Amino acid sequence: MKLPRTTLILILLALGLGGFVYFHEIRGATVREEIKEQKQKIFSFGEDDVQSLTVKTKKLTLNLERNPESSSKPKWLIKSPISGPANDAIVSYLMDLLVKGNSDAYGGKLRTLSTPAKQLGEFALDPPQATINITLKNRQSHQLSLGKSNFNGRLLYAQADPAAKPDGNINVLLVSTDFANAVNRELSEWEQPVDNSQKLPGLSTPLPTPTNSK
Repeated sequence: MKLPRTTLILILLALGLGGFVYFHEIRGATVREEIKEQKQKIFSFGEDDVQSLTVKTKKLTLNLERNPESSSKPKWLIKSPISGPANDAIVSYLMDLLVKGNSDAYGGKLRTLSTPAKQLGEFALDPPQATINITLKNRQSHQLSLGKSNFNGRLLYAQADPAAKPDGNINVLLVSTDFANAVNRELSEWEQPVDNSQKLPGLSTPLPTPTNSK
């Protein structure tokens, strides 16, 4: 049966409208959600993209580099202030925060404060309490500066790749206090722990000599 021209036009319009709704509302919403999630992360690089880290606190400046022997352990090496293998678990904890951490520990929402540069000292960001400099394999660099805790002590003020906006203000982020726990460590904590279970041969403790009783 031949459909009237008007009916055919209405069917084509309905199909076109359905396609528009799918690509704009459904597919578009998925893409927007992915972009939103990416934007809410502090940084967009992955763990395997990182070549070196420099952690600077009030007590210590530590330089870490990825082990060039990718199949060997440890994955990370301390280059200064001493030279030796690093504690992979400690470095991985910090790396996980840098790669997966959101700017706001509550709900992963992006929370920033637009602040005049002269007021950074109020957040303990001028100078910062600690800085983490990240160098990627492609030679790009990033920086995270950590300040003091907020009013309830549940978050830290921070700056990611500090740069002034056109209005002269600087964005201050709120990040998890886990960052402070990750960087405020003694040098010995960054070093690879000694495995006391592996005893050297021939160094076993001698048994006491029995005493003959009469």
